[in-house]
Amino acid sequence: MTVETKKTGNDLEMFIKGRLDTTTSPELEMKLKDALTDIKSLVIDIKDLEYVSSAGLRVLLQAQKVMNKQGSMVIRNASEDVMEIFEVTGFSDILTIE
Repeated sequence: MTVETKKTGNDLEMFIKGRLDTTTSPELEMKLKDALTDIKSLVIDIKDLEYVSSAGLRVLLQAQKVMNKQGSMVIRNASEDVMEIFEVTGFSDILTIE
């Protein structure tokens, strides 16, 4: 998994590529923890995300909880396969997905 970030003022965009699973989710969790201070708008682009496991979903949920207190979070460009995971797990009702 690779994560690229683009910060503009209080806005942060993250681009996640590869697989978000048990092995890679701690890396994303650390990057989010470090990056979310003073952020009002978080956009996570997952156009190139191939797979997300329950560990990855947990990290996204934690980010959503933080952003609910300080701003907004949107997930963009989910593939059909990843969108199916969000729907089956009920995360499509919890996360804002465009």
